[in-house]
Amino acid sequence: MKSGQPNRRGGQGPSGRQEPGGGAGQGRASGPHRQHRGHLPPRVEPRPAGEEAPRGTIWLYGLHAVQAALANPARRLRRLLVTEEAESALAQRLPQPWPLAPERAERARLDRLLSADAVHQGAALLADPLSTPSLAHALERPGPLVVLDQVTDPRNVGAILRSAAAFGVAAVVVQDRNAPEETGALAKAASGALETVPLLRAVNLARTLVALKAAECWAVGLDPGAKPLDGRWLAERRVALVLGAEGSGLRRLTRETCDELAGLAMPGSIASLNVSAAASIALYELARRT
Repeated sequence: MKSGQPNRRGGQGPSGRQEPGGGAGQGRASGPHRQHRGHLPPRVEPRPAGEEAPRGTIWLYGLHAVQAALANPARRLRRLLVTEEAESALAQRLPQPWPLAPERAERARLDRLLSADAVHQGAALLADPLSTPSLAHALERPGPLVVLDQVTDPRNVGAILRSAAAFGVAAVVVQDRNAPEETGALAKAASGALETVPLLRAVNLARTLVALKAAECWAVGLDPGAKPLDGRWLAERRVALVLGAEGSGLRRLTRETCDELAGLAMPGSIASLNVSAAASIALYELARRT
């Protein structure tokens, strides 16, 4: 999820419009609002025409995210902008030809195109968001599932997707509301995992947990006050690991719908972790199982 990076589908980054009073042809300021020499506002470079992301598309950026999207046949691709160095790096990771021809761009052009804090590494890919798979489709894949209860930061969701890919998670489930849209920031944090781990959206999280339990999943809610999670106890079960938002944790109905609650063994002086860090440790513990 923060920042010049929106978490809505569609255009990203600064619009390039001049602020009122800064456009050409404006009269000189007078009275108390007159600007003094040496205190003029910085000039805003306009975005090149035609590069605003059309409605329903997003700019993905970063070498891992772009490489994974290029290799994903389910991803509809629109434009690929790369610097000379990034094109060479991508070609080493994913030999050409690619599904679409790259357009050479200078790094400064990508800086203007994307948000100010976007670490694009010289690569930006305009694409359609991925379609949301069904729960039944996700359950056909092996491995545990991760369910996120109102985790709103796209970078946290992206980092959890990355851990999910590392530990063989079948799918990550988020709420349809109170969860970030697919954005470049989320995809960058996922480091390519957005293309390989299904990201499901549930209108009602409690009902989704009931459906997972009916499919013989064991819902384990992560809660700092509960007994420590031990993967050995769950070796014969398919787990749906449920994590809440930082601070508020799991909501009451979500907690009550879980089969059990478990915490993390943390003997140090810090009693809580970032939700993505907690997810990584819990998934490691589930994978241990011996």
